[in-house]
Amino acid sequence: MRLLFAYGKERFFVLLLLIAWWLLYAVVFALYRLNLEAVLYAAVLGAVGTLTVAAVDFGLWLRRLRTLRELQNRVTLGLDGLPEPYGATEGAYQELLRSLYADRLTQLGAASAREKDMVDYYTLWAHQIKTPIAAIHLLLQHDDSEQGREVAAELFKVEQYVEMVLQYLRSGGSSTDYLIAEVPLEPLVRQAVRKYAPLFIRSRVTLDLQPIHGSVLSDEKWLGFVVEQLLSNAVKYTRGGTVRIFQEGSDLLIQDTGIGIAAEDLPRIFEKGYTGCNGRTDKKSTGIGLYLCKNVCDRLGHAIAVSSEPGRGTEVRLTLQRALLEVE
Repeated sequence: MRLLFAYGKERFFVLLLLIAWWLLYAVVFALYRLNLEAVLYAAVLGAVGTLTVAAVDFGLWLRRLRTLRELQNRVTLGLDGLPEPYGATEGAYQELLRSLYADRLTQLGAASAREKDMVDYYTLWAHQIKTPIAAIHLLLQHDDSEQGREVAAELFKVEQYVEMVLQYLRSGGSSTDYLIAEVPLEPLVRQAVRKYAPLFIRSRVTLDLQPIHGSVLSDEKWLGFVVEQLLSNAVKYTRGGTVRIFQEGSDLLIQDTGIGIAAEDLPRIFEKGYTGCNGRTDKKSTGIGLYLCKNVCDRLGHAIAVSSEPGRGTEVRLTLQRALLEVE
């Protein structure tokens, strides 16, 4: 019924003209007072012919409509499947569509090329900046003074920001180098802890590392990046408190006794660039770390959830249930 209504709406003027013709036909027959049998015979023939033409036209219209709807689902592949135009006006519309489609492809190609150039530039920059960072590390190896430790701590932050830039650039690509394999959780967590040990010491944060068991089907590099980011945030916002790492079933949890996250900020902490109240106070937050963690977890098939209470601390839960493997 809906299709018949749509067809009638599209053919409104034709139907209106047809009705006017039938009325004129009836008036002429009435004025000439023709034989009723002849009039009915002509009317039946006219009705049959009209309905036949209407049925054929409706069938052609319905086939064209279905073709266009099928084309909507694969329009990104091209417009070659468009039906033959039903007149000059429809042909002009199809030419307009093809012109707009070609222009869009050109714009997308140019935008993709610009994005690739930008990614290549920043990737090259991030790799090149690692050379002077490594050189400064060598210079600071034998400097045990307070100033040397201060410089080393700031250099560590610079190194983490550079690493975050690289991971951000890599995570946005469609050809990200994910290598799914069985990853033991305990060595991965301990490696992240060792990396951030100087930050724990400097911030006077106590680490409570519970036994971690099992393995997970994941990408070791990217899952390690997620754990490192979560540890970095925990230490960053916990001064003189405790960071606890433990398991609950297949979930890996990281708890801290830091400043916590405001309730109004929690729904938006995974948004790109969102820093919240803590970021505005600290003025050093980029709003990229948790966004990257969520992005990576989504791609790896893991889940990440955060609960927090201001003044009492934050808990981050990594759910690895789908891919957990027990190590015998």
